[in-house]
Parts: sequence; C-alpha cells; structure tokens
Amino acid sequence: MSTAKLRGLLTCFLMLLTPLTAWAKDTAAYVVIRPVVNLHHGPREDTDVVSQAMLGARLVELERTGGWARIKGEDDYPGWIQISSLRALDAGERYPASMEFGKAVEVDALGANLYFEPDVTKHAPVMTAPYGVRLERVNGGKDTSRWLEIKLPDRRIAWIQSGDVRTDLKPLGIEASIELAKRFLGINYTWGGSSTFGFDCSGFTQTIIRSRGAIMPRDANIQAAWSGLAPVADRKRLQPGDLLFFGKDANSITHTGMYLGKGAFIHDTPKDHPRIQISDLGDPYWSKLLVAMRRLK
Repeated sequence: MSTAKLRGLLTCFLMLLTPLTAWAKDTAAYVVIRPVVNLHHGPREDTDVVSQAMLGARLVELERTGGWARIKGEDDYPGWIQISSLRALDAGERYPASMEFGKAVEVDALGANLYFEPDVTKHAPVMTAPYGVRLERVNGGKDTSRWLEIKLPDRRIAWIQSGDVRTDLKPLGIEASIELAKRFLGINYTWGGSSTFGFDCSGFTQTIIRSRGAIMPRDANIQAAWSGLAPVADRKRLQPGDLLFFGKDANSITHTGMYLGKGAFIHDTPKDHPRIQISDLGDPYWSKLLVAMRRLK
C-alpha cells in the first residue's frame, strides 16, 4: 500500500476518534503566527510532514505533549505542530475579528511582504505571507491609497501594500478559479505543502476549491470520496473546473488535478519536473491512471 494511501486511511481513523466537542468553548484554540507552519505526523520534527497551516489560521487542540500540540483546522485534518508557532486565543476571540464586518483583506499575490512602516526601503519585511492569508485591518487605521494598516495574529501592527491584497472576499467562479490555478504554474512540488511556498497535489486542489468557497478534505483519496463532490460518469462529460483523480484503481487514489478543458489538466506532480504544470489527459501515462472524475456540487 502506498504512503499516500496509508496517510489517508490514518487520517480517516483519527477523524473518527476526534471528540465531537473539539470546537467547544472549553477547548484550547490557537491562531498561527508564522507565515507557514508544518503539521507533522508525530510530535517531532523528524516525522513526516502531513500538511501545513498558514498565518492567521484558527486551530483547536486535540492533545498536547511537551512543546507540541495535536491540532485540527477548518478541514478537520489532524497533525502535530510546535506550540511556539501559535498564540492561544482568549475565550470567544476570533482572528481576524473584523471578518464579521467585512474589514479583513486577503493576500492575492503569490507572496506579500509585510512591513512595520509604510515603506519598502527603510527596513526588511516583517514576514512574507503566502496567497490566501486573511489579515485584519486596523479599525480607524491610517490607510493610504497604497498602504493598508493591519493587525497581525500576534497582535503586532504592520503594513501591506494594497496591490497585494483583495478586499472583495466573495468566492471565485469557475473561470476565475481556473485563472488562479494558472497563476500557480511553476511553484515547486512540496510533500505536505498547502501554500504558494510549495504545494503537493491535494494541497493545490484544496486551495483552488477553497477559493470557490468550499472547504474540501486534505488528501486526494479522501477528496474523491467527499460528499461535496458529485461523480462525473464519462470522460466526454468533463467540464473545466472538474477534479481528476489518479491511481492504480478507485481504491488506491494517490494523485489529483483539475481539468482545464480540451484534454488539458493542471496539477502539482513530482514526475519529471516537480512543479505545478499543465499536462495532456490523452498522455498514455495519465490516461491509464485516471480512475475518478468529480464536480463540485
């Protein structure tokens, strides 16, 4: 059995063991304070990376040992993370708090530099945030046409250039999400990667589906079985934006990508050139491995 399949089965098992009260008020909740943090299979850095969490992500604790916590995020995917990468949220606290009032912004660049003052020359960036990170705007801040004042998850104040973010946080349509996927072309393949600093195949498709307003499971085999996707029975019925799943059979899915139309699909693969790339579904290598096709409901 492949490593990906074992990882997926383990994830399903752990999710079944997760208490139903995991999001209750008395459960420890955290927010990520670093740009991208690895989630590990176990509470050690020498265990494999199973996923990642990005700046501002809200996580809940399932268990803790030493300086590590086993957590899950909005996709219910468990993993171990170093507590030093997190800030404990106060009871009832939400980040970004201003999300309720439509005053958050989302990083729209592949990577956006944050600064302690509205100037790119005086100091090095505080950090670089990947695509999709949501940041809280300062209420009554000193925004200009070029700069926006924001509050970081660790409560520090920083500045971001308005050209690096979008303020309209409505889900993308199919065409816009396809264009987004193409913007990621060339990003390196990274096992466990879930950000524009490096994706794996399912981290890439999960990000694209999230841009359309849906939280899809993390691993390819679990994605294919997810109730939020509907089967596409025939290859001739494929439409742009549909998801493709590959493996030796339908019970052994190890790879995924998104159909672009006219026989082309975009995916993140370590094969030949490890990066996000466009491939031909008619290629015998991929054609014989295609075992499932799905469409977002």
